[in-house]
Amino acid sequence: MDFLKKISQFIDAINEKIGLGVSWLTSLMVLTVVYDVIMRYGFKKGNIAVQEMEWHLFAVIFLIGAAYSLKKDAHVRVDIIYTSLSTKKKAWIDMLGTFIFLVPFSIIIIYSSRGFIESSWALSEVSPDPGGLPARYTLKAMIPLGFVLILLQGISQAIKNLLVIVGKENKIAQ
Repeated sequence: MDFLKKISQFIDAINEKIGLGVSWLTSLMVLTVVYDVIMRYGFKKGNIAVQEMEWHLFAVIFLIGAAYSLKKDAHVRVDIIYTSLSTKKKAWIDMLGTFIFLVPFSIIIIYSSRGFIESSWALSEVSPDPGGLPARYTLKAMIPLGFVLILLQGISQAIKNLLVIVGKENKIAQ
């Protein structure tokens, strides 16, 4: 069990560092949006590249930051029944949910996005809009990367839940 705990801690450390790093992109995104709004509405000068940068940043923040949200248990959950359950029952629900939904869905996205991304890289895909951003293929590469991080964090969460179920931990660690 100590080996599993070390794996979980290693995955957590990776997603903690990546999540904190990606969190700085939110500041950059806010500055980009503020700049875009001031230029568009204050000076009547829109810029397609700036607008695309907004959604590129949002996509990276969402895709790469999702595993960090899962680690912090900050994802959306309907807690009508869940909150009244014991820690072990919560651990069972979380572990089953991970293996029934999160792991298969992540694997499907990683696998099915492969051709999409390979095609984008082969074409050196750029924005179809005049004045748009180059290297759209790098943004598309964030799709499998984000889901690999979610898959890894799901495994970490499952390990933590297993430790609670077998009585090696008292509460689900975050």
